Amino acid sequence: MAETSTSKLCPHVQNFIDLVKSGKLRTDKEVKALVDHVLYCFENEDIYIDTDQADHYLGLAKYFPFEQLFPWQEFVIVLHDCTYWRDSKLPRWTDLFCMIGRGAGKDGTIALESVALISPYNGIPGYDVDVCANNEEQALRPVLDIVDAFDHSEYQKKLKRYFSWKTESVKDLRGGGQIKGRTNNPKGKDGMRSGIVVFNEIHQYEDYRNINVFTTGLGKHPHPRRSYYTTNGDVREGPLDDLLETSEGILFGGDPDNGLLPFICRLDSKEEVDDEANWEKANPSLPYLPSLRSETEKEYREWKANPHRLPAFMTKRMNLPDQANDIKVTDYENIKATNRPLPDLTGWSCVAGIDFSKITDWVSVDLHFKQGDNRYDITHSWVCSRSKDLPRIKAPWRKWADDGRLTVVDDVEIHPDLITSYLVEMRKKYSIRAVAIDDFRFALLARQLAGIGYDPKDLKNLKLVRPSDIMKIAPVIDSCFANQWFTWDDAPELRWATNNTKLIRYGRRPGQENDQDLGNYVYGKIEAKSRKTDPFMALVAAMTIEDRIIERRAGHRKLDVISF
Repeated sequence: MAETSTSKLCPHVQNFIDLVKSGKLRTDKEVKALVDHVLYCFENEDIYIDTDQADHYLGLAKYFPFEQLFPWQEFVIVLHDCTYWRDSKLPRWTDLFCMIGRGAGKDGTIALESVALISPYNGIPGYDVDVCANNEEQALRPVLDIVDAFDHSEYQKKLKRYFSWKTESVKDLRGGGQIKGRTNNPKGKDGMRSGIVVFNEIHQYEDYRNINVFTTGLGKHPHPRRSYYTTNGDVREGPLDDLLETSEGILFGGDPDNGLLPFICRLDSKEEVDDEANWEKANPSLPYLPSLRSETEKEYREWKANPHRLPAFMTKRMNLPDQANDIKVTDYENIKATNRPLPDLTGWSCVAGIDFSKITDWVSVDLHFKQGDNRYDITHSWVCSRSKDLPRIKAPWRKWADDGRLTVVDDVEIHPDLITSYLVEMRKKYSIRAVAIDDFRFALLARQLAGIGYDPKDLKNLKLVRPSDIMKIAPVIDSCFANQWFTWDDAPELRWATNNTKLIRYGRRPGQENDQDLGNYVYGKIEAKSRKTDPFMALVAAMTIEDRIIERRAGHRKLDVISF
């Protein structure tokens, strides 16, 4: 068993990385982030590539009618199937999520990976490959590709010494592993002893019922794996969106990957489609397939002429559904830039923002400071342990609680006294001159806020935030991100919440009916239940009253802390 050193990758992986790093292949932000993640893992973890196994696996391509293996195929197969922890010899990345544009060679990749894993080069007897899909055609397509390739191979005599094949299955004669196609039909699911379960076109799954059934056979053989191959689709808030959210947390949120290798190819924005050079972001096979490029150009012209007639062009070719018009608050690079140490803010003037959708779910408070263009924020959140949404949240909220970033409340609700007690405690250190809260949420905290000296009528130090207030401050927030004027210290829950937020067009100017006039914006959730925005929306509320902050002048002594 040949191993690569932890400091040097094998050519199959390095070649793709070089293409990405040099810009010779245009890639989206997810692929760039994955390359950085892989490099980090090889530099900091005790893992290795079995180079002999990788060469043998990829060498099986000669039995298929492939003109060549594409660099991305070598990259994902070697990392998923030939990379191991040095001490345990277990696979480093047990799960592969590969979302790639139509025509890239997805079924061929499944076929090659399947043959490799039942071949003698795997070394695990009985390592079954179950290709699962919502319909028979998609489940059997990779199997039929193998059968057709073997039937017409010039090496057929040699292949028959190792494999037997028929219309719906391929079997390893020595180790006993089989490749089969599986559909949602309940018959035949019992007794599955999968080595790997391959999901073809997971975008069609609306829930996890069949996925759970398919994966119950995993673990009966060493080195259990999962592969998810798909284009984008129209089913939202299902397994595909969950995989995309998990991948985003790994690639941009610092979440542990737990063995998932997320290879996501798509345009970074809808506008990129008008530059043909960007198409390889969604389909990294495109530079090597002139006939596919020609077909894509034809579909593009048809789509431009009538987008409603050919919505699958953006969804399937570019992996960016036409209805995916969500505009994120800012690029993640600007969110990451907020992770800088805060200055000593003791005694500084500030304002506070409060946000929650339900006090039975998640509540956040943001203390907002301003000095010139620079903004500084201190945030804290409370989460109700009995929230029905909590099991859906994949973010590491328990760790945030352990780190003191949020408080878990083991009760039927987050009592308003917890919020006001926090503000009273913070007033011992900072001068909280005013508080802002959503107009529709005010009634739940009105009595408690009045009790600590914040009132919208008499004291006029409590702002009831309306959509018009958010519209006015949204351009300021955009400018703060663009110029990287926000400093939050290490606030993972605030970065997570910001990344979960989208801009929503609130209205158009009279007489404008095209996208050149985008009107004013408010903020909304990218996904309603599993992706919370409360910490960011508390910051937004606070910024609607940042004009109440008394800024420090150079050399000015610290302000006296105000108490009531």
